Amino acid sequence: MPRVKRGTVRRAKRQKLAKLTKGSFLNKSKLYRAMKEAADRAGRFAYRDRRRRKRDFRRLWIVRISAAARAHQLTYSQFIHGLKTLGVELDRKMLSDMAARDTAAFAELVGKVKRVIPGAPQPAGGAPPAAES
Repeated sequence: MPRVKRGTVRRAKRQKLAKLTKGSFLNKSKLYRAMKEAADRAGRFAYRDRRRRKRDFRRLWIVRISAAARAHQLTYSQFIHGLKTLGVELDRKMLSDMAARDTAAFAELVGKVKRVIPGAPQPAGGAPPAAES
């Protein structure tokens, strides 16, 4: 088996790892093995949390939509069901943004949903829904 001379490869590998763990506490930014373990652990957390972030944001959007719908005497599930019935294809991110920033448009959407759902409280001062054919 021939002798392997590393040359600059070993140094480059170590520098790359040091760059990844820069700012870590104590030996995790100084000793090679500790740097390797810290970088590996950080990578696993990053991988897991990139997936978790998607769940967390969806949950946040649902909470916001639910709060805005309840302000108009509708539950979240009634509101989403009404949107599906109407054929509205806005995702939860867009609905959440609309509920927070454009309350007038959200209220209009809620009014349309209330007309479609049987037994839902009608918008205040609104005429009874006209029969659509």
